[in-house]
Amino acid sequence: MFLGFGIKSLRKLLPVCTPVEVNRTKQRILRSASHSLLAALIALGPILHAASANAQNSKLRLVRDAETEELIRDYARPILKVAGLKPGNIRIHLVNDSRMNAFVVDGKRIFINTGTLIAAKTPNEVIGILAHETGHIAGGHLVRLRRAVENAQTMAVVGMLLGAGAAAAGAATGNRNAAAVGSGIMMGSPTIAQNSLLNYARTEEIAADRAAIRYLERSGQSAKGMLTTFQRFADQDLFSSRYVDPYIQSHPLPRERISQIERLAKSSKHYQKKDSPALQFRHDMVRAKLSAFTQRAKRVMRKYKGNDLPSQYARAIVTYRLGSHKKALRLVDSLIKARPDFPYFWELKGQILLETGSGDQAIAPLNQAVNMHPNEGLLRVMLGQALLSAKRNRNPKAAISHLRRGLQNDPDQPIGYRLLAQAYDQIGKRAEAEMATANGYFAQGDISSAKAMATRAQKKLKRGSPEWVQAQDIIDYRPPKI
Repeated sequence: MFLGFGIKSLRKLLPVCTPVEVNRTKQRILRSASHSLLAALIALGPILHAASANAQNSKLRLVRDAETEELIRDYARPILKVAGLKPGNIRIHLVNDSRMNAFVVDGKRIFINTGTLIAAKTPNEVIGILAHETGHIAGGHLVRLRRAVENAQTMAVVGMLLGAGAAAAGAATGNRNAAAVGSGIMMGSPTIAQNSLLNYARTEEIAADRAAIRYLERSGQSAKGMLTTFQRFADQDLFSSRYVDPYIQSHPLPRERISQIERLAKSSKHYQKKDSPALQFRHDMVRAKLSAFTQRAKRVMRKYKGNDLPSQYARAIVTYRLGSHKKALRLVDSLIKARPDFPYFWELKGQILLETGSGDQAIAPLNQAVNMHPNEGLLRVMLGQALLSAKRNRNPKAAISHLRRGLQNDPDQPIGYRLLAQAYDQIGKRAEAEMATANGYFAQGDISSAKAMATRAQKKLKRGSPEWVQAQDIIDYRPPKI
């Protein structure tokens, strides 16, 4: 019954204030309430690490890597299936952040930090985290969370408005006690709202824990990795929050919660089940790759100094990062000789050649990688780039074929659309080039530029053609209301 509070109602509560003072007071109340709610949100979990980042005008540094994404999809697929979700409808995004964290922002996306994969010693540890985040999606927690936020915000604002009215009335009548009580209400309202939101968060976190263990049991996997990860974070929580990973802040882990997870995990018949050697190998390779691309060279060289393939992989990448691309290519050739069936060794060779100006030489290894993984969109886009950058073997028509198929399998590649536009332009298809540019803007989220370019392209396209219809779809697009 307090939902109707606005500026007119506020004037009734603050009879001695001028309109300017009323407006300033309202703004101050809303700022204070929003700050307290944000503090609650940061502690809440799934959507909240991202929400706090947006609130601070910072951007998530998303990265793409075919090998890592394939592995994570394979981790998530059985979990999503038993949760009743279609794996093809859930996107998993990789965040370039050394800290361990994972979160969801809606019912379609899971975000996972590179640091999570690097820190996890076994696939099962990552699978446990994905199972927990899937629990939030399948449980509809994000929809209910928005309602909880709205309720908490209402509690905070209304409480502070009432407190402001009491304080103003007390000041007007010279009643210091009334004014003090009013100030106390104003100060306490955000805390009450925050506690309400945190109580909701704790309930949903426990529900996600139970769901995760249930999904692991149904998919024939162990919950031991999930328990190991959460125990590690619970131990970290004993130290200063300055050094704590975001996952602890967004997924509070009191000891009783750990005890419950341990009891449920150990009661599973799959608790002692181990990851397969093949899956462990892929996990170790991804950890080596991510470490080599994101960590300091000296640290990586100290960590990966053995003769196993992950160590050789890491050293080849670091050698390339340090500028010795010829030596790096020799190291990659040794890897290919040891495992010619591993597509991502071929990809790395093609990448090094492409990025060092040898587009002609990059075509063959990238072709090999694509032949091994024909449905991997990132690989096809890289091959298309090599075909466009080559000097002797430049082939824009072949590039268009690979780029179109790569974008069909993986449309979330703005660079792919830019390359496609370049390829169309090289063969004189200006309308198609403008349409590809429009799709690129759309993929980046620049809707206004996408509409402008689609309108421009549509004038040159045959009415009713697939490209014309696609342009019309962009022109008619209206962002969904949040």
